[in-house]
Amino acid sequence: MNRFFIEDIKLVDNYIILDDLEQVHHLKDVLRLKPKETAAVFDRQGNEYVVLVDEIGIRSVKLEVKEKKLPDYSGIKITVACAIPKNVKMDDIVDKLTQLGVECIIPLETERVIVRLNKQKKLERLKRWEKISLSALKQSQRSKFVNIHPIVEFKELVLAAKGFDLKLIPTLEGERKTLKEIFNNPSLNRDSDPFFKKKAAVPNILILIGPEGDFTPEEVVLAKGSGFLPISLGKGVLRVDTAAIAAVSFIKLNETD
Repeated sequence: MNRFFIEDIKLVDNYIILDDLEQVHHLKDVLRLKPKETAAVFDRQGNEYVVLVDEIGIRSVKLEVKEKKLPDYSGIKITVACAIPKNVKMDDIVDKLTQLGVECIIPLETERVIVRLNKQKKLERLKRWEKISLSALKQSQRSKFVNIHPIVEFKELVLAAKGFDLKLIPTLEGERKTLKEIFNNPSLNRDSDPFFKKKAAVPNILILIGPEGDFTPEEVVLAKGSGFLPISLGKGVLRVDTAAIAAVSFIKLNETD
């Protein structure tokens, strides 16, 4: 079934009328939808509608709504603040994390990030990442929009990171826990741990992903002082994209525990 995005879906007598010429072109000439065909549309809020193509005109398309699916708010909410990588495109990280179903992606400037963008470049990259994320939503059959945050500096993010049940910072040095210890170790006193107390109420997790060369010791100290828990992602040294995907995948696989 074809799926496509509409910024603001307006219902009129159980019909959706599209009169945006770009959207009309997409349905007619790209998706090649015909009358009586079934499709699915979704909006920025995560509402999804199964529709039947009723009429296709020169400048508009009329869709009959057959079913509405409300947004799925279940599961762990994961925000990934990822250092902008040097050799690996941030485009690929946005694509993969969107497919995995994260809540928010925050491109991060840290002390050791080499890629530095001016104001105009930051805006251009943000628009590009939003388009990539939308494309990944369609491909992965998801309808819940991923918030792509503007690029932010490490210190600003860490000091403003409030409202998360669990905040993690993978690092290569010092005393650290593994994700397995955090999620699967029965010896942890889950009754006294505020994260696990809130788990039934859909916990909200923030995980920082560092650049090539890791976070600086000063950044790790700052994060720990703001409530971040140092963790290890294994014995090897992972590339930025691998670290982001590995961390989110592990958490997603354990969200039903």
